[in-house]
Amino acid sequence: MEPAAVVALIDGEHHPSAVRDALERLDRERGIAAVVFCGGEEKVRREVLADPERHYGFPVQHDPEQAIRGASAARSVVDLADEPVHPPHVKLRMAALALHLGLAYETPGMRLTPPTYERLDFDGPKLAVIATGKRTGKTAVAGHWASLLRDRGTRPVIVSMGRGGPAEPQVADAGTTLADLRAISADGRHAASDYLEDAVIAGVPTVGCRRVGGGLVGEPFESNVPEGARLAVSLGPDSLIFEGSGSCIPPLEADATVCIVGRGEDLAGLAMYALWRSRLALVMDDRPLQGIPCRALRCRLHIEPVESIPPDARVAFFTTGAPPTGAFDPQVASTALARRGELEHDLDRAAAARCDVYLTELKAAAIDTVAERAEREGARVIFLRNRPAALDGDLDAELLDLHDHA
Repeated sequence: MEPAAVVALIDGEHHPSAVRDALERLDRERGIAAVVFCGGEEKVRREVLADPERHYGFPVQHDPEQAIRGASAARSVVDLADEPVHPPHVKLRMAALALHLGLAYETPGMRLTPPTYERLDFDGPKLAVIATGKRTGKTAVAGHWASLLRDRGTRPVIVSMGRGGPAEPQVADAGTTLADLRAISADGRHAASDYLEDAVIAGVPTVGCRRVGGGLVGEPFESNVPEGARLAVSLGPDSLIFEGSGSCIPPLEADATVCIVGRGEDLAGLAMYALWRSRLALVMDDRPLQGIPCRALRCRLHIEPVESIPPDARVAFFTTGAPPTGAFDPQVASTALARRGELEHDLDRAAAARCDVYLTELKAAAIDTVAERAEREGARVIFLRNRPAALDGDLDAELLDLHDHA
């Protein structure tokens, strides 16, 4: 490792003399920017706590987050603290903060380096939708945000990355149809990628990109997102919306980021990284909002068809997990859209029930399996969208304000 000033985290579970020796070695080799006492009194006498600099050889601070944020000369956080006062979830929270601030984080057996984000040559607002995990509503929120901007008279373009995205960035026009999706599927490509859902459901131009792998704080192993963003700029938009994939974050600098917190998501450790990057969190459960370091709203996704359903229709319903809601009462309801073996059984049930309308999310096997079977059975396909709504605020106003002040 190259020499660089470090923030050293220490505790009172180690004897001060042992800690001092380690700090002096760190200082000789790399330089000490700050020393932070994280707690614990097992091996420190009262006089050590009363005059820590005399015993540790360096000025000692007592607020890790404040010290890490204030250490402008630092390049790394070196964590010398230990259990029980500094358990793994606390270490990971410190790691998330360090990485967010552009610092490396080091503890015995692990060194994390901060992700890099490319600066895009674009003067309009650059917005991002990220999340703490998969199937939390990123596509729904990105599409909803884009629709709000479109309806207000601006020209947004979504840049979407996915595990099934194209090898070369592809533009999906706002007028993309089911027939277009069937043609993509017939060509052997993934026809239910998020960028296609954005184009069809949100009705805005979208650039589809690919990513592989996901690091501990959302860094992809590789992606073509920067190339896709430059393609999006060539379309002449007023604003760009970068849509993440799973917990992966688009590797581009953004002016304003929204983070979706999935139901039951553990925020004790590295998940805090995404929240520290964000100006608004959309929380998809009833957890207390305390401890979230940005503005937060509780939200729900309301699943609904994008077209009217004929009143006498016999409906089959296909999603990746959400049960049917709303005014329709399907003859067959399947939550197996991402589980193809089970889905085939549910499609057989739909055919046996003589369903003539197949409602489906535009995800997973929606085109290559559900739409294909619907055509064979002479049924009509109507897509479902997930419409986000806040339970304790005005989501639309929040999103438009983020755009306007990006």
